[in-house]
Amino acid sequence: RVVVVAAAGTVAGGTWLYLRQEKERRQRARRRAELRALGLAQGDFELLDQAGRTRRKRDFLGQWVLLYFGFTHCPDICPEELEKLGKAVELLESDPSLPPVQPLFITVDPERDDVAAMERYLQGFHPRLLGLSGSPEAVQAVARSYRVYASAGPKDSDGDYLVDHSIIIYLLGPDGLFMDYYGRSKSHQQIAQSVRRHMATY
Repeated sequence: RVVVVAAAGTVAGGTWLYLRQEKERRQRARRRAELRALGLAQGDFELLDQAGRTRRKRDFLGQWVLLYFGFTHCPDICPEELEKLGKAVELLESDPSLPPVQPLFITVDPERDDVAAMERYLQGFHPRLLGLSGSPEAVQAVARSYRVYASAGPKDSDGDYLVDHSIIIYLLGPDGLFMDYYGRSKSHQQIAQSVRRHMATY
C-alpha cells in the first residue's frame, strides 16, 4: 500500500509539474505573439558600422541581439546604459552553454555621429559592441521602426546640443523580431536573466 501511495504521489507530482510548465509555455507564447503584433522592427535597415562596413538587419539573423539607441555626445545616460548592456552580455558569455549575444548601438544623432566618431566612442565599451550610423533619413527610418523617440535640443553658443530620446534596450531573437525590452530601471543581472529565459523557451 505504501508503494502504491508513493507511486500515485509521484505521478500526481509529475502531472502537476507538466501542467504548470505547459501553462507557462502558453503564457510565454501568448506574450511573444502580443509583442510581435506591435509591429516593432519588422523591416530591414542598411547602416554603417564603426569600421565603415555596411550592416543590414538581415546580417544578424540567427543571432540574439541586444540593441540600444543613443548618441556619442550624451553626457551620462547613454554611457551608463551601454555599460549595463555590455555587462549583461558578459554575464551571458560566462555561460558556455548559451548562444552568443550581439550588442548593437544605433545613433539617434547622425549629424555628428559619423563612422570616425563612433569608432572613437565605442573603444570604451564591450569589445564586440557594434555602432551603427548612416544618413539622417536612414537613421530616422530605423528609429521609427522601433518607435524610438528622438528630438535634438537647441544649440548653445558653441553649436553643441543634446538629444532627448527613448531609453530602452531591445532584445531581438534569432529571427530578427522584437522579443522584449528593458528600461533604465533594469540591472544588467535582470537583463541577463531575462535573456536566458527567452533563450530557454525560444
